[in-house]
Amino acid sequence: MTTLSPAAPKSLNAAAPVPIRFLLDAIDRLGRLDGWIGGGCLLALTFLMLAEVATRALSNVLPFFPPDISIAWEYSSYLMAASFTFGAAMTLRVGGHIRVVLLLKNVPAPLQRGLEVLAALAGFVFMAFLTSAMAKFAWSSFVRGQVSTGSDTPLWFPQAVVTFGMLLLTLQFLARAIQGVLGLPLEDHSMKASPVE
Repeated sequence: MTTLSPAAPKSLNAAAPVPIRFLLDAIDRLGRLDGWIGGGCLLALTFLMLAEVATRALSNVLPFFPPDISIAWEYSSYLMAASFTFGAAMTLRVGGHIRVVLLLKNVPAPLQRGLEVLAALAGFVFMAFLTSAMAKFAWSSFVRGQVSTGSDTPLWFPQAVVTFGMLLLTLQFLARAIQGVLGLPLEDHSMKASPVE
């Protein structure tokens, strides 16, 4: 009696040469991680804001209770920036970014693919520059020992987190350009969240 094991999900990059497929699959896995980290940052932000509201409410009833969480607004801005940058790579992979497709819809399919590749390359160049600038900014904060005035948090840490999120988006743009050149699917709809009923 044989038992059937569930088949491993087939990679959308299976048609690529092995070294390139390995790179593209690694970037896809990083994109999934990127989405989970972004979701975690958003969840932490939600809990922090709820704790701030609860603290404020309790301070109105209990006079000895502190009126606020001193780091709430500062850390919520860090978490918001992290959730934006960490969600970006996975959003690009699933095709969730807002795009103007007027031109793409009115050109032949081969030209569509070329335009997608050019757009991905432009996104890669822009994000590579932005990531490099942000990395230099974080390094400068580290070298100077800069800390926030509100909580004495070393500023290089949240800056490095945002830089890492930008790096993941940069890699996803590179992967999209490669996938476009090789004729592979540009979007992975299996990464999308299931609709809530």
